[in-house]
Amino acid sequence: MTSDAGLGALPHLPVDRRMADLIAALAPNEGIVATDIPGVSVMRSNRAQPRRPVVYTPSVVIVAQGRKVGYVGETVHVYDRDHYLVLSVLMPFECEIALATPQEPFLGLKVAVDTVVLGELMMALEAEGPGVSPVPAVCSSRLPPQLRDAALRLLSCLSSRQDSRVLGPQLVREILYRVLQSDQGLALRALSGVGGNFGQIARALQRIHVEYASALDVESLADTAGMSVSAFHQHFKTVTANSPIQYIKSIRLHKARLLMAKAGHSAKSASVAVGYASTSQFSREFKRFFGASPGEETARVRHLQLEA
Repeated sequence: MTSDAGLGALPHLPVDRRMADLIAALAPNEGIVATDIPGVSVMRSNRAQPRRPVVYTPSVVIVAQGRKVGYVGETVHVYDRDHYLVLSVLMPFECEIALATPQEPFLGLKVAVDTVVLGELMMALEAEGPGVSPVPAVCSSRLPPQLRDAALRLLSCLSSRQDSRVLGPQLVREILYRVLQSDQGLALRALSGVGGNFGQIARALQRIHVEYASALDVESLADTAGMSVSAFHQHFKTVTANSPIQYIKSIRLHKARLLMAKAGHSAKSASVAVGYASTSQFSREFKRFFGASPGEETARVRHLQLEA
């Protein structure tokens, strides 16, 4: 995505301004752009966008300019140039871009969480898991200076393919280390699978993401987690802010959107692929969930080059 010519960061500018300039150079158009470092992408939106369902993979999101607001159940998460977001499971929730203009677009950095690197860091830190009680899968907090600085250096190295290849993985590792050491470290410690009920819920979540097109039921998912049905319901909602049935439905609809937007499926073939027996029921639930018909939403995602 980049050449060996520098992106021209100006060292005398404030850190967030330098980050914004680097992201703007990497993402001259709206959408989500993969970089030369696996798992690292940048985001741009030139205008505010209304609240709508999205899915985030386990990741750390750092904003250089603008503001996003995420809604998980009744909890509101703001992430802007002073606050970052941590997601510890593949998570459906609602999100809006609250602050963005053509003159000052929303600009953000997303770093996927590599569980292997995370486990190595946990071992190096001799860190323990989050304890018995599960922690919420989505957390936002004030951005520490050390994490902001690491994000700037990660963005700066993207001006060179060689720097990206040699320095990029170490800078990603540093970002995960900084998050582990921050207020939101519990979310990543939970993802590492070290102890706690979070790991049991994570097993059920993994099964959902593999078998979403199958006829899943709460009893078998609770069995996968090694919990009673009542305990599974309680801990599942603590982690995801959804009931198991709501979570399964949202994952199916997001998977269908991905098939239509990225793989060229029709609404009918996508609905069958994700487990719907009725195309009309799928279309109704899709429109209720996304606020747009399958055709309208597919066109929007393709136009903005979004991750579906």
